[in-house]
Amino acid sequence: MFEEVKTKTVQKKDEPFISVIIPTYNRAKELERAVNSVLNQNYTNFDLWIIDDGSTDETSKVIEKFQSKTLKEDSDFKPAIHYIKTENQGVSAARNLGIHHSKGSWCAFLDSDDEWLKDKLSRQVKFCIDNPDIKIIHGEEIWIRRGKRVNQKKIHQKSGGRIFQKCLKLCLISPSAVMIERALLEEMNGFNEDFVVCEDYDLWLKITSKYTVGYIKEPLITKYGGHEDQLSHKFKAMDYFRVKSIHNLLESSKIEGEDKEKAKEEIVRKADILLLGYEKHNNLEHFNEIKEIKMIYQ
Repeated sequence: MFEEVKTKTVQKKDEPFISVIIPTYNRAKELERAVNSVLNQNYTNFDLWIIDDGSTDETSKVIEKFQSKTLKEDSDFKPAIHYIKTENQGVSAARNLGIHHSKGSWCAFLDSDDEWLKDKLSRQVKFCIDNPDIKIIHGEEIWIRRGKRVNQKKIHQKSGGRIFQKCLKLCLISPSAVMIERALLEEMNGFNEDFVVCEDYDLWLKITSKYTVGYIKEPLITKYGGHEDQLSHKFKAMDYFRVKSIHNLLESSKIEGEDKEKAKEEIVRKADILLLGYEKHNNLEHFNEIKEIKMIYQ
């Protein structure tokens, strides 16, 4: 199913505090930028797991270059760089594989087309120490679209606390900006591998329905968008997966009170939009499925 883990450097610690997981697929050029942003962190108690989801480009050569360079460097900080290549199974499976193999008490994810700011991990570790009851921490982002910096719209405004109701409309936590306690990931069974998109939305809903979210108001990452290989460009009608996510959550958990009512309202609202779109474009593949889900919550 997957190749043996290839590790060329060993951190001088029994276990890292953080395991950094980068899933990637045919992004050799962007991956180099992402890996550099991890290795340039001013916090060093981490190891790095690069999960290659069946790439056919030069990804393996990029990783070999980093591993060889780290071995040659005369430095006390030599992070373990682990590389696993799998068959193409999707980003959820790639992240879950990294979670499974790594050992850090906390996990931090980085999409291979994004970039961390130098103090990303150190800010989150400080927040973690100052707020020991918080199990998930994220922060602000700098957005670059087609090479130009753009401002986020109000609907994308990030925040912390009990943010379940805010997260119903759309994904308000970026995987690249988050740091999560391993025990929480295990409790949630990682990312849903049945979701080809919105797998992050699905996980954040499950988490925010139960837990308080930590938030850092300063930017932690630079998020790049507008390129054609983004999943959001490949898949239309992403609300199909969001409707299924809310439905699954309502069926499987004990959401009560206003949270439950807001979830039901949102599932009906999204279903109405989907059904109109399906009829307009004569795309009836999921029409009956979404109609049946809507009827449960009307």
